[in-house]
Amino acid sequence: MIRNYFKIAWRSLRKNKGFTAINILGLAIGMAAAMLIFLWISSEVNFDRFYPNTDRLYAVGTREPLDNEISVFFSTPKPLAPVIKEEFPEVTNSTRVSRINGFLFTVDSKKLTTGDAAFVDSTFLEMFGLPLLSGDPKTALTDPSSIVLSEDLARKLYGTTDVIGKNLALDRNEILTVSGVIKPIPSNSRFATWEYLLPWTCMEKLGYADESWGNSSVLAFVELKPQADLPAVQRKMQKILQRHSADLRSETFLQPLSEKYLYSKFENGKAVGGRVEMVRVFTIIAGFILLIACINFMNLSTAQSEKRAKEVGVRKVIGAQKRTLIAQFLTESLLLTTLAGIFAIVLSLLALPAFSQLVGRELFIDFTSWKFWSLFGAFILFTGLLAGSYPAFFLSSFRPIKVLKGRFQQVQGKISARKILVVFQFVIAIILIISTLVIQQQIQHGQDRESGYQKDNLVYIPEKGDISKNIQLIKQALMEQQIAASITRTMSPLTERWSGWNGFSWEGKDPKSIIQFNRQTADDKLVQTAGFTLVEGRDFDLNKFPTDSNAAILNESAIQVMGLKDPVGNYIMDGGSKFHIIGVIKDFIQESPFDPVLPLVFEGANGFGMQTIHIKFNLNLTTKEALERTEQVFKTFNPDYPFEYKFIDDEYADKFAESQKIGKLASLFSGLTIFISCLGLLGLAAFMAENRTKEIGIRKVLGASIFSISKLLSNEFLSLVLFACLVAFPIAFWAMSNYLKSFAYRTAIGWDIFMLAGLGALFISAITVSYQSIKAARANPVDSLRNE
Repeated sequence: MIRNYFKIAWRSLRKNKGFTAINILGLAIGMAAAMLIFLWISSEVNFDRFYPNTDRLYAVGTREPLDNEISVFFSTPKPLAPVIKEEFPEVTNSTRVSRINGFLFTVDSKKLTTGDAAFVDSTFLEMFGLPLLSGDPKTALTDPSSIVLSEDLARKLYGTTDVIGKNLALDRNEILTVSGVIKPIPSNSRFATWEYLLPWTCMEKLGYADESWGNSSVLAFVELKPQADLPAVQRKMQKILQRHSADLRSETFLQPLSEKYLYSKFENGKAVGGRVEMVRVFTIIAGFILLIACINFMNLSTAQSEKRAKEVGVRKVIGAQKRTLIAQFLTESLLLTTLAGIFAIVLSLLALPAFSQLVGRELFIDFTSWKFWSLFGAFILFTGLLAGSYPAFFLSSFRPIKVLKGRFQQVQGKISARKILVVFQFVIAIILIISTLVIQQQIQHGQDRESGYQKDNLVYIPEKGDISKNIQLIKQALMEQQIAASITRTMSPLTERWSGWNGFSWEGKDPKSIIQFNRQTADDKLVQTAGFTLVEGRDFDLNKFPTDSNAAILNESAIQVMGLKDPVGNYIMDGGSKFHIIGVIKDFIQESPFDPVLPLVFEGANGFGMQTIHIKFNLNLTTKEALERTEQVFKTFNPDYPFEYKFIDDEYADKFAESQKIGKLASLFSGLTIFISCLGLLGLAAFMAENRTKEIGIRKVLGASIFSISKLLSNEFLSLVLFACLVAFPIAFWAMSNYLKSFAYRTAIGWDIFMLAGLGALFISAITVSYQSIKAARANPVDSLRNE
């Protein structure tokens, strides 16, 4: 019986090649889009969840009470992780992680500046279970002169991965021995881009470590014992910072590592969302795309109803029961869905490289996994039953006495299931169009925001090797050769925040007040080089005013929260250091363009330390010429290191990368939704034209023109899209209003977006149905009326 079902189904699909092709195309595109989204969702949901002991790994976080909120951050003091291991028997292991970038490695005559890496404790490899190609995870990081390399870095340095026991020079001075090689780490891991690991004892040996409880600058992770009571551990650990430093009022907590990536957004000290919100949104989008593809199947199947009516009548007359007919039509649906599924895999494989690049993560389909084939089979079964259920019950319900007498005619009312389904399709499509337009407008709104500094011809260079030692000679050469218009050194690039501090004090400050500031350092010509707007006071100028090394420049937000009426000439205290205020600048965007600007203090040259040079190029030079001449200067005074630079305008543009990625994804899937919906509209047009064949013939006999008949048929379709607009507009407004609430600096949703989306949907619909309408209107009435 089942074999017979498949044989008849195959014959039916071959007989209606056009119908079959459209159905497979619509289903395949919908299934491929859903598969790609689910691959990305799987990668997101499983981020940092594949370590052997993931369920027992926790990140150590800090809750710090401020005046108006509780701030949450995950940087910790360097002594904290070992103390947690020592004081809490529930903790099996702990490790610290201090990110590093840019060490120079020398192997024989080969020199290479490396990328992301970290200093870690010797327990790190065991805690996270990172697989080693060679080496012992228990001992690989115990010796301060050891180093663990990634496979890729081992090949770059030595041309092979058989490197255990080989030596290399770190920044020309420190000789390290390779003690391990790490296998490639999955892209959905926070360690995926790391090129090597250095022992924490190496960090201490190099003089980068400290035992200060007031300097939160490293990440800390702990592994609890299987039987540990997490709430009890949380309560015991809460006041650990205060027990070791009376000056601290922060509280410590643990966040499961499996949740840290998805739940990174905190309000008033509690996790309220983050990436998980985007996962939920795109899960819904994937579901809707698949549902819309299934709706197309339903519409296209029922559009063939009159052709299948006599077949159903004959089958019922010779004894076929309704359940066997339902089984037959569901078999056809499953066969077609299987073909569409195979085509969807092909489409997914073709689109996967571009899609991986778009989402910024390497995605792949594991064809060797039984789990994939089980999910794919369930996916096919679910889609086939969902798409074929309505046509199966609809077609099997025909009454043979009517269809065999040639009097079958599906009643057309103002409301029908097919019309409702098409309206539903376009409601979703229009919501996605509006969402895409709002996201793009929000991105543009952020890009149009005044940055607060002049980004053109402004580069920064990290201080590595001999740069700090020769900084005055480098500055002098750049100015004397008229390469630079001005130069300043800072702690970090202007587009990044490396230090936050709530320990500032000033005259008149409420002793109970705790305010979070961003902290920077600069030596000379800061305002001139960055192009800041000076509100009052002056720039740093160490030549005229040597005391500017203990001066400070604040932004307007800092002056506002401090409540200073005459800030210039006043002072601000950073611990035991006193900085006199010499200038106030307008707020500039250091972090997200969609968030408020935080209070900021630029301390003078005696501040927290400087590691970055900013150069404003001479406008009389071309960019290429300025870079070439700058490279020659740095090669002269820092010959062993490659010349590395970044443009501030490029770094500023990167602040929009995540929003632009979301915008591109929304555009892609809204476009696919529109395309699939248009196939559904085409199906309904075919259905309605088929049912009104005789009516159209009579109208033509009575003198109706092709234009009037086309208009008659098209108006009904366009009215459905117009109704879909009326339904979609309030839903889209509500959804995007909630989306924009996550941005402190946000655009307004104007009426023009809805008008553009509505007109676009109507235009696309008109183009879609015009072909079918004109085709029906041009048909010869003799063919439709010859039986009358």
